Amino acid sequence: MEPPRVLPSRARTLTITLHILAPMYIPKTNAENRPEVMLDFIEAHPLGALVTASAEGLFATHLPLVLHRARGERGVLEGHVARANPHHRLDGAAGEALVIFTGPDAYVTPSWYPAKAEHGRVVPTWNYVAVHAHGTLRFIDDAAFLRRHLDELTHRHEAGREAPWATGDAPADYIAGLERAIVGVEITITRLEGKWKMSQNRPDADIDGVVAGLSGAADPGARAVAEIVQARRPPRG
Repeated sequence: MEPPRVLPSRARTLTITLHILAPMYIPKTNAENRPEVMLDFIEAHPLGALVTASAEGLFATHLPLVLHRARGERGVLEGHVARANPHHRLDGAAGEALVIFTGPDAYVTPSWYPAKAEHGRVVPTWNYVAVHAHGTLRFIDDAAFLRRHLDELTHRHEAGREAPWATGDAPADYIAGLERAIVGVEITITRLEGKWKMSQNRPDADIDGVVAGLSGAADPGARAVAEIVQARRPPRG
């Protein structure tokens, strides 16, 4: 079998690439440095925003990704984009890349802080989780790669369903036609950054107020944030 064909990119120096590889701003109280925790988060929230730089500027594509934790030093992400998507044809697109993963987030009102009644020197904020995966990107035009990837992507998200769907359930010529309409994506992770901004900088009483306020929200996403705030709170001292 011939090796996968990596789509070429015309050589060009792009100083903007340095900017998308710059680190995320992460205060010490919000930092997550454990690779296994960040990889767990990626697996639980597999829809990423792939960002690259080119002569035309920054370009972003949202796509579901499959994480292979055992490959490379920090893992490898695999996905696909539509062949009609110009991302894979942009100058500089194959090379350095950033993938942004986000999870639960919620608005935090200062009304939940006892400090509001005490001195009033409080303002709203937003709690969220974000993981940035920096890596080396290549686009792959190979039928065997795409079939394996699509089978694995489908299996991961269909597993556990009462009647899981598989690519083999559709006519072979139909799937083959769809495969010709996509291009494979592979990102070898070189650096991970994790930020859990979950009220860790607030006093205990304010954190209690945030947990209580979010826990009572109708939005299940807000209640999920409440659980993370509680789990991430600094030791009481």
